[in-house]
Amino acid sequence: MSTLRTETDVDAEEDYDDATPAVPRWRPLAAFGLALVGFGISMYLTLDHFRGILPSCPATGFINCTEVTTSKYSYIFHVPVSLAGLIFYTGMVVVNWPPLWRSRFVWLAWARLAMVVGGIGFVLYLLAAELFSIKAICLWCTGVHIITFIIFVLVVMSFPAMSGRQPAWQEWDDEDDEVETEDAGLS
Repeated sequence: MSTLRTETDVDAEEDYDDATPAVPRWRPLAAFGLALVGFGISMYLTLDHFRGILPSCPATGFINCTEVTTSKYSYIFHVPVSLAGLIFYTGMVVVNWPPLWRSRFVWLAWARLAMVVGGIGFVLYLLAAELFSIKAICLWCTGVHIITFIIFVLVVMSFPAMSGRQPAWQEWDDEDDEVETEDAGLS
């Protein structure tokens, strides 16, 4: 059974497409998928923490998950870092649900940006603790750090379109087009 599209249907789709942010479709999907992986790793580390089980990871030399996950840096304000990560990634899964990337609510783009900036700040703190204080790294933690960084890049790259603000380079490009148009009219 085929349906015929009327002129009104086409106009409505064009209006909707013009109103949605110009972000490549793969970015929301990638951010959502990565948030799910980050959630899974955080869930694994949180369950291990509360069960009293050490994570499955080498425990000798520089790569030493036991050293990292049992250090004083594995808590922040008496909350296990793994639980903080689980809470963070629960929120990231929600705000990175692909249909929400098409939302017209600018506050959602700002919330996504604020969350990921806070997340990358926390990653930098934890990475500094691992490298300079604990002097060991955890492979599971490093996985979460890399995922957070990639989501950070995706969100920051998409933010101008999502917030309705065009990047400065685009404004400069638009000004160049106007000057070229004016010059062409004078000739």
